[in-house]
Amino acid sequence: MSQPAHKIRIGNLSVTIWRNHSERGPWYSVIPTRSYRQGDDAWRETESLGFDDLLTMSKLLDLAHTWIMHQQKADAKARKDAGPTAK
Repeated sequence: MSQPAHKIRIGNLSVTIWRNHSERGPWYSVIPTRSYRQGDDAWRETESLGFDDLLTMSKLLDLAHTWIMHQQKADAKARKDAGPTAK
């Protein structure tokens, strides 16, 4: 399985940013998750959020948005620097 491009965490909340590829170039998707403990056993993750999670998750999504914007600029620069590709 491939690795995420980036992960940002605050407490038990996180966003995982995935870099995807298409014929038009790279694009990014984000998965928000909340970690919780199942009894005394292993940690689990869910995409379900509670009321108290919403403001923190909005901050994480804002940080993810900023990271993706910078990455898209770097991707565009790399394509420009590479020059035209032969088809």
